[in-house]
Amino acid sequence: MNLLLLLVLLAMCWPANGTWDNCGTCGVRPMASYYGWSRVVGGTDAQPGAWPWIVSIQNPWNTVRGHVCGGSLISSQWVLTAAHCFVGIEDSDIPTWRVVIGANHLSHLGYETQVRNVKRLLVHEHYHNITQKNDIALLELDQPVQCNYYIQLACVADPSLRVSELTTCYVSGWGATTARSSGSTDVLQEAQVQLIDVQRCNSTMWYRGAVHPHNLCAGYPEGGIDTCQGDSGGPLVCKDNHADYYWLVGVTSWGRGCARARRPGIYTSTQHFYNWILAQMGLYSRARVTPTSQGWSNFFTTSMPFQKPRPVTPQSGSVGSCPFPLQKLLNIFTQLQDLLQVLRGKKA
Repeated sequence: MNLLLLLVLLAMCWPANGTWDNCGTCGVRPMASYYGWSRVVGGTDAQPGAWPWIVSIQNPWNTVRGHVCGGSLISSQWVLTAAHCFVGIEDSDIPTWRVVIGANHLSHLGYETQVRNVKRLLVHEHYHNITQKNDIALLELDQPVQCNYYIQLACVADPSLRVSELTTCYVSGWGATTARSSGSTDVLQEAQVQLIDVQRCNSTMWYRGAVHPHNLCAGYPEGGIDTCQGDSGGPLVCKDNHADYYWLVGVTSWGRGCARARRPGIYTSTQHFYNWILAQMGLYSRARVTPTSQGWSNFFTTSMPFQKPRPVTPQSGSVGSCPFPLQKLLNIFTQLQDLLQVLRGKKA
């Protein structure tokens, strides 16, 4: 009976067809907030919707599930990923690739999952496939994505963010779960990592100067937790120090081995390439103002990326909008439980 009441209450707030077009916010995790999945540990299965901006970039002709790399949804029609995912790929092949958004199990795509084809690939013009310099790329989707509880935008770290001060960071992906494994995993994996100073990563006993100034290091000095093959292009996110939302600070790029001591994962800094991202999306020329200025906030609409994060709520009057805040519904649920207890006592 208690479960039935809870399902009824949640149904009152569930969007029609499981979606509502609310891609005007970023960095939030609705499912984590609602169900308490706010903590993760290294190397564990992620809950559905735990990281709602991660996508699986797939080549239909590659392996059983087709998964090649990860990526992050940064607007309703753009995905940020790594350039090295497309080395040797002809431009004519790109339209056959697809992007899976909102997935958890790649072999069992649920109703919440959306699939789009790739309209255009934009690789950084100065990407170098030997040194992995400028390892960043954008995918334009053939159709916009509709955001829902399982699909949300990532917040790209803007120039004003003090990334080095962020202490709670996470990686996620469908890559290999052991260093010697060559295939991807079916269930999305998640792990907590620490940002490590780039100078330390470049020291003699670590990477010996191979890490670029536009890179981030993340992991642990002793190893044990790391991204691996198949996680490339996926997100490195860090929780804001003052609010319950996350910043996309890095794109999974490279590393020597997986989870080795003094060999943490190397990530492309999204903050460093912030203006490049805007320019490729055709936004830079129209937004030559600082992210915190009034002009910036007036420019962006609900369909644009990089807005300052805010709580996720369906638009007023939209189809499937919730008539009550969730907390109020939970309070009603508690009151109903108390009433049932009283009624049971009277019957007894």
